[in-house]
Amino acid sequence: MTPDETLIELLERLVSMRDAPVLIDSRELRQWPTTIVTAMKKQGLLSKAPPAKSAVCPGCERECMMRVHLTSNATGQFHALIACDKRDDISRVPVAVECLEQWQASGDSLANLLAALLDLRKADKTGLETARWEIGLLKGAKHTSHLVLSADDRLLLSLAGHTVAVVEVLTFDGQAFKVDKRKLTRLVDQPSLGGGDVESASQRKERIKKRVQALKNKGIRAFLKTVAEEVGIGVSRIKQLLAEDDKPKKSKSSW
Repeated sequence: MTPDETLIELLERLVSMRDAPVLIDSRELRQWPTTIVTAMKKQGLLSKAPPAKSAVCPGCERECMMRVHLTSNATGQFHALIACDKRDDISRVPVAVECLEQWQASGDSLANLLAALLDLRKADKTGLETARWEIGLLKGAKHTSHLVLSADDRLLLSLAGHTVAVVEVLTFDGQAFKVDKRKLTRLVDQPSLGGGDVESASQRKERIKKRVQALKNKGIRAFLKTVAEEVGIGVSRIKQLLAEDDKPKKSKSSW
């Protein structure tokens, strides 16, 4: 497979698994192009998973999928074996521990990768919705929009009332993954009528207030500077937004 075909293959597996991680054993990874596998690991799309609990038994030509038992000796070295119950002339079959090594990718790891490439603060996943990941708030020249990753019949990014396939904006340049930020910000600045992912001024203000309070609760002293850098406005503007809610509301006069 080429690097591009490998990326498409992984994205298709993520769609099929939806909220569950995709597991890939080390033998299959060795068949993938080294350059893109290295980038997947380095940029966090792939991470080490626990050893496989089952494996193809190398004891005979049947190649049965069997449960693997792990044991350790006095020095802490692990050994893996399969207890064969299919044939009388085979008992315990040793398995190379390296064969149990596997890696995993998930919708969350893809969302984290996109957030990092776009230099966004990854939003916490909230609610009970499956196959949906909040990536963060993407700023254009005129507007700001929530960027959301979802898995339907393919992996999609939703922003400002638009949808775009991940495969259309995420690419591999031979050394690292890159995302077409210009295309996404153009969509942000051209919101679709009724687009539900566009953030209103009041929503933005409320988000900033909650972020400030969260940092204060964590004991972070430079909370104003931190929030100002995250949202791309000055500290004085942050103070102004916070002060607006402290102003006493004028009571209506009764006649």
